[in-house]
Amino acid sequence: DALNELKSESQLRLKALRERPPQGSVPAEFLQLSLRNKHAIAIDASRARLYLFENRDRGLTLVADYYISVGKLGLEKKAEGDQRTPLGVYFITSQLDPKSLKDFYGSGALPINYPNVLDLKRGKTGGGIWLHGTPPGQFSRPPLTSDGCVILANPDLEYLMRTVEIRSTPVLISRNLKWVPPQSLQPRSQEFATHLNAWLKAKSIGNINELTGFYAPDFNNNGKTLADWLPGLRREVASAQGRALEIKDLSLLHWTDANETMVVTFGEVAAGQRTGATKRQYWSRQGKQWKIFYEGVIG
Repeated sequence: DALNELKSESQLRLKALRERPPQGSVPAEFLQLSLRNKHAIAIDASRARLYLFENRDRGLTLVADYYISVGKLGLEKKAEGDQRTPLGVYFITSQLDPKSLKDFYGSGALPINYPNVLDLKRGKTGGGIWLHGTPPGQFSRPPLTSDGCVILANPDLEYLMRTVEIRSTPVLISRNLKWVPPQSLQPRSQEFATHLNAWLKAKSIGNINELTGFYAPDFNNNGKTLADWLPGLRREVASAQGRALEIKDLSLLHWTDANETMVVTFGEVAAGQRTGATKRQYWSRQGKQWKIFYEGVIG
């Protein structure tokens, strides 16, 4: 069994080296990242590989990639204890000091926000999904070996922990990454921007009826239904007193499985103000329309 595990690991390592991403390409899910997103992580489970990007003035640049292990029973986590690694768009939420952890987790851990808003909408359960290291004396682990976490060799994890930022670093976990030229993402980004700008315009002018139409009937904000949410939205519009609103530091992450989801993060700033709330919205495509099924302030 140990020999078979080593063979599987070596084959995946070689595959990742032979099948390198095209020069200058990026994962198709990374439609647009704000410069506040200084780094981004993409995981390709089919290659047992984690790719680290730095977000520079000219766009995303691949700076490192590492071998990883995932869940014993594979991917698409749905329930507590199913020993699967989730698929989707997540964010690093904290950094755990190895002194506070068992030796099993190696050099530390970077938890992610599973279950995210989309996961909760779909009834998925569980938690405690981390990027973490290996026990002392074990450089790496077999490809399918965790209870759902993503495992790296300790030196690789240590570099990530020194490099990435908490809360602003997206972590994309995919079966197979689709690598595309960055310029090919512009049409899709611009198409979605028309919906986002229309939402912003309706909010700026205080057209509540039009604004309400952008929210999905199954909207939910931490237990608040759309009916519960609307009074607060009306108060927010009233407090703006008709001042134009602007979006700054826009980030668009596009997740596609059976449905299309857009994870949108931005700063909302009223005219005459220098700063405003940082918000995150989840939009779902419904035919030719996009609807908001979650909205919340994250900073």
